[in-house]
Amino acid sequence: MAERQHGGSPTVGWIGLGIMGGPMCRHVINAGFDVITYARRPEATAPLAEAGARVASSVAELAAGSDLVATIVGMPSDVEQVLLGDDGVIANLRPGGTVVDLTTSEPALARRIAAAAGERGLGAVDAPVSGGQGGAERGTLSIMVGGDEAAVAAAEPVLRSFGETIVHQGGPGAGQHTKAANQILVAGAMIAMCESLLYASAAGLDPTRVLESVSRGAGSSAALTALAPKTIAADWTPGFYIEHFLKDLGIILAEARRSGLALPGVELAERLYRSVQRLGHGRSGTQALILALAEESGRSWP
Repeated sequence: MAERQHGGSPTVGWIGLGIMGGPMCRHVINAGFDVITYARRPEATAPLAEAGARVASSVAELAAGSDLVATIVGMPSDVEQVLLGDDGVIANLRPGGTVVDLTTSEPALARRIAAAAGERGLGAVDAPVSGGQGGAERGTLSIMVGGDEAAVAAAEPVLRSFGETIVHQGGPGAGQHTKAANQILVAGAMIAMCESLLYASAAGLDPTRVLESVSRGAGSSAALTALAPKTIAADWTPGFYIEHFLKDLGIILAEARRSGLALPGVELAERLYRSVQRLGHGRSGTQALILALAEESGRSWP
């Protein structure tokens, strides 16, 4: 177990131990916080228990023993159940505690969570993250924060353990809106990266050699650097699941409709990712987008 560095600091409850949440929780443990974990699959907690975390048998038990609870789960429905249910976090968290939802979710749900927390004298922060599995493992995530000043101040020491860029964007829901803006950029970059590789291949070029040139030029992007080599190798290992990206795109399009915005790029990305999902790649990484583009071109990849 890591030596405790935060005497008198909050006990942190952690829910969500997937490809992002597991490494993030480990950083919290390594920073010296007392951590309690819970997972629906008990085997998921074993590596964290070995690292020094305690394991709760239920969400309610975790919340009752925590001062701050961080959640990073799959879908908005999961967020609602874990945080707002009768046996959930807000109903059972210690008085004066703080809820930090790291899931990419709906701005309106973040505002509901903040209101419900406030009724019980709790703080609430929506803090979705960007940087993928690699950023989670390195502890270099960008964290987009919404909530009132007091709640954000309570959450910041924990966020610092796995985040490199932490920006308070505004009140409840502001973090989720900022993450939506981030995912719009990601959607465009992923289409551009996959189209570029498909074009290079169709032209008879070696995509790896093309990547050597374009990754040094004005067309470079984080998507190109991190995911183009995996795309060339037909490695669909997820750093971020397609099914979760589709959830994000759906949230963005719903918000756009409410605001009267036309986002044709996001609509195209959503259509293409639906096609990849129909090909059986919902649990593949987002780089598998090239399979939908190849299919539309009557080609195979690689």
